Amino acid sequence: MAGATTAQRGPSGRAGKGGKGGGPSGAPQRPKSPKPPKGSGPRGPGGAVARRVPVLLALAAAALLAGGVTWALYGSSWLRVEKVTASGTDVLTPEQVLAAAAVPVGAPLVGVDTDEIAARVRGRLPRIDSVEVVRSWPHGIALEVTERKAVLLIKKGAEFVEVDASGVRFDTVRQAPAHVPVLELAAAGSPSARRFDGERLLREAVAIAGSLPEAVAMETSQVTVRSYDSVVLHLTKGRTVVWGSGELGEAKGRALTALLKASPKADHFDVSVPTAPAVSGS
Repeated sequence: MAGATTAQRGPSGRAGKGGKGGGPSGAPQRPKSPKPPKGSGPRGPGGAVARRVPVLLALAAAALLAGGVTWALYGSSWLRVEKVTASGTDVLTPEQVLAAAAVPVGAPLVGVDTDEIAARVRGRLPRIDSVEVVRSWPHGIALEVTERKAVLLIKKGAEFVEVDASGVRFDTVRQAPAHVPVLELAAAGSPSARRFDGERLLREAVAIAGSLPEAVAMETSQVTVRSYDSVVLHLTKGRTVVWGSGELGEAKGRALTALLKASPKADHFDVSVPTAPAVSGS
């Protein structure tokens, strides 16, 4: 039997060829969901405002807190300098340190410039070697000082210039401190005078005096420098020590300590060669 003619198949047959196309014989297409209008739902302006509210509240709280802290530190009377103390003095008095520091009482404690105060104390009191300025909350400033220690004295007329272990001349006094030797420079006729001037010899004498064992330093009354390698110590009870140069200071100190214990009645010691020390006059 002959198949249906084209006229009999009609348009429905043509539409069925595609399979995916719409039409009476094809599968019906699902309509696409319409997009939600802008500005509605959680992504709209209402949701953004809802998210911004906690952030704004947190920022406001932080600003209020910062303002309160700033006011407490600088504007209120709660954290201001009311008491200043000084410790660590020996020759100086705490009152002298406080006067030199000139800490602004009544100023906000947080605003006190501790470095400036420390520099002021050192500048006005050369005897001060170091000073630490510490805030003592809520109302105090503490000054902890360390004074220089004289290891040698330079006679200047009727007075004495104090020199510390670093060679710093920090004060002039009328009365020589106890147990600090006096320097005697007698190197004018020394062949090495041109090479080693007075300042160089002074540094050598300071280094020697600063390296002496404490027991020896307590008994040393004078350091005589004739040249760079000819230094003599004068001890109490008329005893003398040939020290030589400033080299091997620790070894010489140990040798002299041993000699003083072994020969307490001797009056002359030689430690210029510490490995072969000598003693006489016992």
